[in-house]
Amino acid sequence: MKHQKWLLPLIVAVFAIALWKGLVIALDIKPFLLPGPDLVVQTLIKDWGLLGSALFNTLRITFFAFLAAVILGSLIAFAFVQSKWIETAFFPYAVLLQVTPIVAIAPLIIIWVKNPTVSLVICATIVALFPMISNTTLGLRSVNPGLASYFKMNRATRWQTLVRLRIPSAAPYFFGGLRISSGLALIGAVVAEFVAGTGGTGVGLAYQILQSGYQLNIPRMFAALLLITVAGVLLFVLMNWLSKLALGHWHESEVKHEE
Repeated sequence: MKHQKWLLPLIVAVFAIALWKGLVIALDIKPFLLPGPDLVVQTLIKDWGLLGSALFNTLRITFFAFLAAVILGSLIAFAFVQSKWIETAFFPYAVLLQVTPIVAIAPLIIIWVKNPTVSLVICATIVALFPMISNTTLGLRSVNPGLASYFKMNRATRWQTLVRLRIPSAAPYFFGGLRISSGLALIGAVVAEFVAGTGGTGVGLAYQILQSGYQLNIPRMFAALLLITVAGVLLFVLMNWLSKLALGHWHESEVKHEE
């Protein structure tokens, strides 16, 4: 059973790549329309100096945005749990950030914030923030009623209830938010780079995709897309590993999953 977790997806991936290569050869598709997987890999290796630097810049934006989303989202969730009035007053605005398309407000942020890196981080943070707020808030409120009554009966302070009851109960929800938010931070970084559309030393993968499209360098475009995809998968795997590391030995969600 354990081998199926990686063996079955690997089989699907090999089949998809083989089908891709077969269609390119059978239909004689030109590289400027759809390059074969071998050409994409060759381009990735040949242009690694350019694409590797762009990947680093995109991941740097992603990391800072993800970190900001985790810190801000957790603090806001703690505030919501401590006061129902605060949650009622401000939660609709958190939803507003989630439903507002980032492409609509990113140009304003880029204009208002003079530092390009900071503006991109803010845009990506807005995209990644809501899952942390909603998941952590839900987790902090999803406590066992019997345990909550037990804490109240023993006259536990609000701080003791938060640290010893609510935070452990919220841990699975928090790590679930991490898995979602990490991917959204990467998406937000790429979208913000698309909107910014500027070159220079801080060029990211989105700019490389734009430039490749203008130059009809489709293999490089696919190579950049491949790097974004792999980065997103690795972020998810990393967050999943952190969840297992933190919860695997004591929380029922991971213990049952392992069984």
